[in-house]
Amino acid sequence: MPNVMLRNNDSGELVFYLAKKDQEEIVVSIEHSGPESWGGEMQLSDGTRFYLEPFDKPPKLPITVRVRRL
Repeated sequence: MPNVMLRNNDSGELVFYLAKKDQEEIVVSIEHSGPESWGGEMQLSDGTRFYLEPFDKPPKLPITVRVRRL
């Protein structure tokens, strides 16, 4: 389960950064993105999918979290 950094870029898009692979991709979809739940399955612009344990509310970005590759 790698640690990744999630942040918003200048365009307001959610960016996923995996330091071990020096991989930076745009998150194209996230399962839960409402005010009462945020996280779940994420799909990146290169097609890979990861799972982030959902938060009760959207976190303050940037944030470092642990994800699982699907």
